[in-house]
Amino acid sequence: MGANVSDRNETSESSTKKGGVIAFHSSSKWRIYFEASKQTSKLIVIDFTASWCGPCRYMEPAINEFAEKYSDAEFIKIDVDELDDVAQEFGVKAMPTFLLIKKGKEVDKLVGAKKDDLQKMIEKHRI
Repeated sequence: MGANVSDRNETSESSTKKGGVIAFHSSSKWRIYFEASKQTSKLIVIDFTASWCGPCRYMEPAINEFAEKYSDAEFIKIDVDELDDVAQEFGVKAMPTFLLIKKGKEVDKLVGAKKDDLQKMIEKHRI
């Protein structure tokens, strides 16, 4: 059964970009992107979210704003229900969870809808 789900994900659009935020819809496409990102020192901000999550929806405008403001960082959106294997791989237990990654390593983590804290983390790690 799992193969059917991933097959369906593979044939659907693998990623979409909205306002500077890249949303991944395929675990394999995410892994290719993640492996390539290890070669750069660019900050990656991953927003682990869910469509049913109120605090996630609250943070969405802030994430879009940060993506526009901090063009030297990559902003990624991963729906935990769609790519639950990726969420598990990163130990995500609550939404929203924001992981800040550089060269494939987690440099910071924020759980909850804390816009100001997230902005401080981004500013701290983006250079």
